[in-house]
Amino acid sequence: MPTAVITGGHSGIGYSCARHLAIQYKWNLVLAGRSPDKMNKAAEELRRETGVTVTTLALDTSSLASVRAAAAECIAMLGNGELASLDALLCNAGGRFDGPLAYSEDGYEVTFASNCLGHFLLTCLLAEHMVLAGRIVFTASGTHDPDTIDGRLVGAVVDPDAVVLANMGKVGSKPISAGKRYSTSKLCNVLNAYELHRRLRKSRSSMVAMAFDPGSIPDTGFLRTLPKPVQWLAKTTLMKSLSRRLGVTIGSVGFSGASLARLAADPAYAGSSGKYLQSNDGRLMETRSSTLSYDEDKATKLWNQMTVLVRLQPEETRLSV
Repeated sequence: MPTAVITGGHSGIGYSCARHLAIQYKWNLVLAGRSPDKMNKAAEELRRETGVTVTTLALDTSSLASVRAAAAECIAMLGNGELASLDALLCNAGGRFDGPLAYSEDGYEVTFASNCLGHFLLTCLLAEHMVLAGRIVFTASGTHDPDTIDGRLVGAVVDPDAVVLANMGKVGSKPISAGKRYSTSKLCNVLNAYELHRRLRKSRSSMVAMAFDPGSIPDTGFLRTLPKPVQWLAKTTLMKSLSRRLGVTIGSVGFSGASLARLAADPAYAGSSGKYLQSNDGRLMETRSSTLSYDEDKATKLWNQMTVLVRLQPEETRLSV
């Protein structure tokens, strides 16, 4: 039975995706996250409801040590037969971190560390242990495109320079807003998906790498660091109606989670490597990402910078070549 690793699979669209993978596709699941109690509760609910095998994996994507430990545990489970195979890696966890600048235990700005660096490292460590036609999906956001209302509302992206983003606010580095940090981190995820696709094809791999925009979903924990009145307002029918009129990309926990499951398991998306898929108002469709996201030189530079930042060793992966 196929297996998917889902970061943030215990809540929001991650949990919705897990349910759809279990119910519709009969996949086994590995829920990876940093909240053991919430993961265990979600895993028990999924086992009881669907009957599939659900494993939990401790993972804090902002911590390089945690990512390495989680990857090692996953590889060990594949080696001892606890996991029969690894068919999809869904890099879904992430968030927006408002308030004063904060840094990970590695000294990197927490938005970039959580949304980008951790998933980059996890992908590099696990990719060669996946099945030949395995799928890797990076959860992105329409906010990465400054030419859309999504991008204009949250904050226009800045140059995707990994060294600058990781050291944001330190000496010689000017801070940017939480919205810009978030949108730029999502641009980096799109660039990484496309760069991974090119590297996989260069190595003649049949694996699939995609970027997925689930749309704006205030019902998840995305806005948890904003003031309570703002969180309440974002969830009202009035605000959702206004967002739709403005042209905001609209998602929902149920449909966006089901869409992510389709990208992981549906044969219809086996040929979608290097693509940007978007959930918008009840439709899952392939569309264009931002102009900047197709800059191959910036993508290669970003990838190489991240390789250094996460201290990736040659023996850990073949993707760094």
